[in-house]
Amino acid sequence: MKTKATFFIPVLLSGLVIAGCSKESGDSKDAKDAKDAKEPPAAAAAEKTAEPESHVKRGTNGEVVITLDAATQKLMGLQVAPLAPASLPPEIKSYGRVLDASPLASLIGELAAAQAASAASQADLRRLQTLAAQNNASERALQTAEATAARDRAQFESGRLRLVAGWGNAIAARQDLPALVQSLGSLASVLVQIDLPAGESVKAMPTGARVLPLAHDSSPLEAQLVGPAPTVDPQLQGRGFLFLVSTNSAALAPGAAVTGLLALPGEAQSGVLVPREAIIRFQGTTWLYRQTGDETFERMEVMLDVPLENGWFVRETLKPDDKVVTVGAQQLMSEELKGQGTD
Repeated sequence: MKTKATFFIPVLLSGLVIAGCSKESGDSKDAKDAKDAKEPPAAAAAEKTAEPESHVKRGTNGEVVITLDAATQKLMGLQVAPLAPASLPPEIKSYGRVLDASPLASLIGELAAAQAASAASQADLRRLQTLAAQNNASERALQTAEATAARDRAQFESGRLRLVAGWGNAIAARQDLPALVQSLGSLASVLVQIDLPAGESVKAMPTGARVLPLAHDSSPLEAQLVGPAPTVDPQLQGRGFLFLVSTNSAALAPGAAVTGLLALPGEAQSGVLVPREAIIRFQGTTWLYRQTGDETFERMEVMLDVPLENGWFVRETLKPDDKVVTVGAQQLMSEELKGQGTD
């Protein structure tokens, strides 16, 4: 009996110790879970970062302003340049077409042959007149020479009148017609007829023109005034002018439709030259980004008045020395749309 009691007491004490340890362990785990619930894990806190601040803001007048520090500008490769002043004579916008010079070439060939025949018959007539005065030529031979000379002269005059009627006095009076026809035939140069719109008039002859193909966007071609057009376009019914494009760098072909900017006498208009690479097109409108501060850029709408060789002539909203983005304008547009949440 004594032996059994002695064995039971240690066992009982061991059970109590184990139970106490289990309770203490459970209490510690509950306290840890409660603490963890109050304080988020360090790893989760590190992953949770603040939202980046937008570079796009609206000005007091609703204008779009993008703010980029110098490092970001360099990373994006942005380049800005000041606008150069520009001036243009008064111009009027008209339309026209490239003329087919093959009829002119044929006419010039016929005229040259008629002129040569007339010169030969006139020389033969003078020779026979000299012989007849010396009684060394018959009257019949002299009469035949006179008739031949008159016929050849009439054919030459007929060809010259057709040249004037079809191409105008300005073309007919040129001293370099053979060389001009050769240049036109090879399309190294082209003749262009530009007609004013119906009801439009000019007080003085244009001093020149700039010609732009309608088929594609390109730099305007300088054109020299030849003279008034001898015919009226049946559709436009306006006064026309002939211009010579001496350097056909746009590969204009006969029949091509063109836009003509006729330069008129008068006081020049003042504006700025906007580089082509500064222009972006968005929602059917033309824009550029103007630098308003070291780190700020403003998107603004521009009206492209007149195309120039290296850009566009703009009369309003911009002034000389305004700095505009010439490289990276499309990246600024993407940054702006991203800032507005627009795809």
